[in-house]
Amino acid sequence: MANTPQARKRIRRNENRAAINGARLSRIRTFVKKVESAIEGGDKVAAADALKAAQPELARGVARGVMHKNTVARKVSRLSKRVAAL
Repeated sequence: MANTPQARKRIRRNENRAAINGARLSRIRTFVKKVESAIEGGDKVAAADALKAAQPELARGVARGVMHKNTVARKVSRLSKRVAAL
């Protein structure tokens, strides 16, 4: 167990950050799922709108350090390719 005040503070901080980052990642996944469900439904307009809403969320995940830049670039590329193919 942590004995120094600094180590105790780091434990508290890490728990708080984990909760915040988990919520942010869940929010990003929800936006991506909306795009995928619109693609599955074959609705190009809804899929394009959902993708337009998901892109800033994904970029924000990169800026906040929750997701890696290349992972987000790959996801956006694949989703936009699928939307364009509708």
